[in-house]
Amino acid sequence: MDDLLELDDARRSLVGMLNRATDGVEGIVQTPVAGLSVYRIANPGGPKHHVYEPALALIAQGAKQVMVGDDIHTYDALHYLVTSVDLPVVGQVRVASDTLPYLGLRLSLDIAEVGELIRDERLPPAAHTGPARGIYVNRIALPVLEPVLRLLRLLDAPADIAIVAPLVKREILYRLLMNGEGARLRQLALQDSQTQRIAKAIALLRTNYAQALRIDEIASGVHMSVSSFQHHFKAVTAMSPLQFQKQLRLQEARRLLLTGGTDASTAAHSVGYESASQFAREYARLFGTPPARDRRRWRAENEVREVGEAA
Repeated sequence: MDDLLELDDARRSLVGMLNRATDGVEGIVQTPVAGLSVYRIANPGGPKHHVYEPALALIAQGAKQVMVGDDIHTYDALHYLVTSVDLPVVGQVRVASDTLPYLGLRLSLDIAEVGELIRDERLPPAAHTGPARGIYVNRIALPVLEPVLRLLRLLDAPADIAIVAPLVKREILYRLLMNGEGARLRQLALQDSQTQRIAKAIALLRTNYAQALRIDEIASGVHMSVSSFQHHFKAVTAMSPLQFQKQLRLQEARRLLLTGGTDASTAAHSVGYESASQFAREYARLFGTPPARDRRRWRAENEVREVGEAA
């Protein structure tokens, strides 16, 4: 019972800290702590497409849904989400309002630091596990939340950040490794594990997404057979390599289209599409509207936002 009361107190503290850190903001705030971002969202709008990199995501107030392939992960103030590999996702804040905005944070995870930690012989062993999804949701626990609060308190003591923040981050990594599905995070950092090989393949895909997909070359590059590579890739990402590449291409094309002043044909060609009609079909299937209409809608929303800010 005392543990539950302490957890409730810690969660209330998290709400208060994030309220202060995001006061007067709608959206994201990059903090002075490297890799730590905080959020306040009162008007979430529709689904957002991103590529998530390894990180801890934690909600103080509200709820969020993240889709990876056909998998749906929902988390709230009682849970946290960990991404252990780079993944194209569709995220949507599900619970937020002007009076109770969505409040959350995201802390980047350094996989090299995870590897250093698991090589410490004093770290308690974990049960063996094979390749599993590179994203998971765990129930929040006080040992995870307490160091997160200490990291946020450093925002009020900027002189301490350079020395203390790395120590607190290391504790957070330790708590994530020891809590719930933390074995998944260990797999990524284990030298020559199947999950680590898939992470290397993902890095190759992210670098070369505009090139024709050569599955045999990627599999060979990470020392796996084609059949083993395809099986383990889907186990980790919930997508085939082709689906993964397609999402990377379309997300980059959309960025170019909406913010880079590029027309649809040029955007399609720059990310590797040879057929403009195929690009338009796949773009509409992923984003719900054809490229030209999506661009007009985005510009109209921006104009409304700018008028509101100027008023």
